[in-house]
Amino acid sequence: MTGAPITRADQAREAAVDAALGKLDLDDKARLLAGQDNWSLPPLPEIGLASLVMSDGPVGVRGVRWTADDPSVALPSPTALAATWDPELARRAGRLLAQEARRKGVHVLLAPTVNLHRSPLGGRHFEAYSEDPYLTGEIGTGYVLGVQDGGVGTTVKHFVANDAETDRFTVDNIVAPRPLRELYLAPFEAIVKDAHPWGIMAAYNQVNGASMTEHRRLQNEVLRGEWGFDGLVVSDWLAARSTTGALLGGLDVAMPGPRTVYGPALAAAVRAGEVAPSLVDDAVRNVLRLAARVGALDNAPAVVAASALPAPLDGDALAREIARRSFVLVRNEVRDGVRDGHRALPLDPARTRTVALSGAAARDARILGGGSATVFPPHVVSPLDGLAAALPEGALRYDVGADPSDQLAVAGKGFELRAVCRAEDGRELGTTGVPSGLVQWVGVDLPEGVGYDELHTVELTGTFTPRESGDHTFGTRGIGPLVLTVDGERVWAGEEGLGDSSDLFTAFFGVPLERAQVALTEGESVDVSLLLTVPKLPGAPMDAVAFSLLHLGPRRDPEELIAEAVEAARGADTAVVVVATTTAVESEGFDRTSLELPGHQNALVAAVAAVNPNTVVIVNTGSPVELPWREDVAAVLLSWFPGQEGGAALADVLTGAEEPGGRLTTTWPVALADVPVSDTTPVDGELHYTEGVFIGYRAWERAGTTPAYPFGHGLGYTDWEYETLRASAERATVRLRNTGTRPGRETVQIYLAPEAADTPERPARWLAGFASVEAGPGESVEVTVPLRARAYEIWDEDTNAWTAVPGTYEIQAGRSLTDHRLSATVERRAAP
Repeated sequence: MTGAPITRADQAREAAVDAALGKLDLDDKARLLAGQDNWSLPPLPEIGLASLVMSDGPVGVRGVRWTADDPSVALPSPTALAATWDPELARRAGRLLAQEARRKGVHVLLAPTVNLHRSPLGGRHFEAYSEDPYLTGEIGTGYVLGVQDGGVGTTVKHFVANDAETDRFTVDNIVAPRPLRELYLAPFEAIVKDAHPWGIMAAYNQVNGASMTEHRRLQNEVLRGEWGFDGLVVSDWLAARSTTGALLGGLDVAMPGPRTVYGPALAAAVRAGEVAPSLVDDAVRNVLRLAARVGALDNAPAVVAASALPAPLDGDALAREIARRSFVLVRNEVRDGVRDGHRALPLDPARTRTVALSGAAARDARILGGGSATVFPPHVVSPLDGLAAALPEGALRYDVGADPSDQLAVAGKGFELRAVCRAEDGRELGTTGVPSGLVQWVGVDLPEGVGYDELHTVELTGTFTPRESGDHTFGTRGIGPLVLTVDGERVWAGEEGLGDSSDLFTAFFGVPLERAQVALTEGESVDVSLLLTVPKLPGAPMDAVAFSLLHLGPRRDPEELIAEAVEAARGADTAVVVVATTTAVESEGFDRTSLELPGHQNALVAAVAAVNPNTVVIVNTGSPVELPWREDVAAVLLSWFPGQEGGAALADVLTGAEEPGGRLTTTWPVALADVPVSDTTPVDGELHYTEGVFIGYRAWERAGTTPAYPFGHGLGYTDWEYETLRASAERATVRLRNTGTRPGRETVQIYLAPEAADTPERPARWLAGFASVEAGPGESVEVTVPLRARAYEIWDEDTNAWTAVPGTYEIQAGRSLTDHRLSATVERRAAP
């Protein structure tokens, strides 16, 4: 039982599982291992088994329908959560998501993502926690514990080395045993041992020649054998390719359904003698055990009884707290023209009577990363909303300044849409509101009363109220016959076929295409419609309807936009510029090719900073970007993708109501050319991890290159003096004092540096522990940080085992990888 003590409840669940298993025939067993639709497994009432329902995460619980009719709390992105360096806060986030899951009838959350930030170009960088495996494991452990505190299962993903998006379905990642163990497997191992997750998700990619859904060595021998994992292994969606290979490789469930490599195909393989019936029983037992744990199997006590659920959490309040705790203040200079040393942030009410705000993302906040992490929150607080509410009336002026969205995007602001489903004879089968111009119904995710057999057309219809006058560009994305109508006029009709992309989702959903330009007037609403005749795709892996209405607003002269923002900034006490990435350059399904901010945002910042020395820049991205102006502005605050309450949290931090609490979880480069490990593109189907154990800060220190901001960096609104350090090989105790004028929170970081770093080849130092402390002005506080035995070990490729490396180590306590305040030497003795 994954190392956990066996309780009477565990014994009762195992007895119920065995009893249920004994009542099933081969066909029922095989059916149970295949999704019945996109999100659930089939119920088996004859054994008291309810349908197990899964849902995407990790920032919210979308549920089984792609609709805004049942909104979801949208927390900050996983990188933001990790930037709090607070596993207990991650646990509270998990409890909130369990609360949301139970409300939506979801048993299993498809999260967290604990792949590593191997390259800053990785497309799902925002969805993973860190470049450091230890920090990743600690935050992931907190998250899993929190979700499972609420009686909901997790599937820790993507097992393993799914660290980039390019050719993700087919790439073979070649990773030597030592980095595989010390880096990529390490977070999974820590979470399995410390949080006992009820599920793991097998990745799309191959590792060292074997598909992860068929990887006997990693799934059977390591995950289950060495680590004692007793939960369910589920495939990533459409990742399972072989019936016998998957079962022999330790895959329990193939998703999505109804057409998978399991089900009837698995029953036939057993009858043909290709796989042993006992392997099917093992997989079914894992499914039933998960059902028992979440309360979906009769006569099995759920791990968490309804009477023992955690106290309800306020989703808005927690989202706001996580956001402000995640913001990383990487630069904060003394405010221009003052003699008392007051820095640019927090804003000084006595000196900040006017604020000039600019940047398209200040008005249209980017709160999450997209792809499978998409949820539809009940509301969104933008930076403009948050600052307008926090500052005195008349103090704030807003100008667009620069709009990075120079490509078609899903119809959003100004559109009010619904989807109408009709049969071939024109009968209306059902209708539903849609949160944007995207329809993405997979499996049973159809409006009530609608089925695929009768469904002939889906019409996105409603109104669009422009925010600007001029030529508006409309486009489509989708497979099949489409008709686009704007203001009563058919502006385009045609048909798109299946694409040839190696990414199955891109091939199935199509690519964005421009269709028409229409001159519209600000504030004057027009009717819009996009009609899809639903294509029949024999042999498709799943039933789905997916198409999009796309839009791009009028393109104004970039220099005019910048000039307007500059004029406002010139006369303001403080200028705040919000810069951001877009879904076209940072999202699931592709890797980035550049770290440049899109559009003319860099030019905007440079121009504003040239006329206002008190310029504060908010960086609204999920992963590192180049900041060529960073030394020319007064302050830089990284807000990540901050969730639905991001604007309110931003106002809290800028005004000083709260302190920014974040620390970097990944190294922030000056330029892409400086990054030691950046490659995400396979060659001949293989991506070789030739850097070994040297990724992230380990690689930066080895290369001797100075980044823009090091791992662990982050400023607050007070100052700290590190007074004493007492250390042994097992723990470090640090005493520090708040020397500032306001209460504050500090993240104490402990790094381990071997005296002989080259035998065997090891990094110069690595994170060995951390803890957060709080203290009022002038107060001292002491914290003890445990140091794990694993911190002194390497994976020995000769003995195929963990081996302690004895010798002299320096314990470094400080504020970041490069900001050491105290150090002590300890001796790690050889094992007797």
